[in-house]
Amino acid sequence: MRPAVVLFGALTLICGVLYPLAVTGVGAVAFPAQAGGSIIEAGGKPVGSELIGQAFTSPKYFWGRPSATSPMPNNGAGSGGANLGPNNPAQIDAVKARIAALRAADPGNQLPIPVDLVTASGSGLDPEISLAAAQYQARRVAAARQLDPARVAELIAAHRQNQYLGFFGEARVNVLALNLALDAEAGQKR
Repeated sequence: MRPAVVLFGALTLICGVLYPLAVTGVGAVAFPAQAGGSIIEAGGKPVGSELIGQAFTSPKYFWGRPSATSPMPNNGAGSGGANLGPNNPAQIDAVKARIAALRAADPGNQLPIPVDLVTASGSGLDPEISLAAAQYQARRVAAARQLDPARVAELIAAHRQNQYLGFFGEARVNVLALNLALDAEAGQKR
């Protein structure tokens, strides 16, 4: 019995205390911004993380990917997808409602709606949207802010993030960073 208790105590100390402290220390030294939550600041105040999406609903902002977290959208404590299949009636109804909301927000937009604007992600916390999703919304945002659509397109291009390692995933835009750039643009116009 004694060897089992000693081994249990030693492994608890190594795996439960020493290893987490070492990994946290290395992370804080080697990657301080990431270890601190990748916080984005505006005006000297933290406004969010570049790793967690936020719910924007105003027409003057780009909208992120829908969140399936509960009890509220983009809830880091409730991360996880809805696990609804593409033929599930609840999923079909949710997608139809999102399509209707996008069409109502920009009735003249006849472009195909990108899938990432109507389906929730696996984590429910995606901070980024595809370039197609940003371009789909550009006209609405430009009109709501009374900006030249070409300027909004420039901001999208300036905030483009390429594929991971050049071939994983697709090019994307961080929604919070893009919306903060739009706010800064509005501040310069005043």
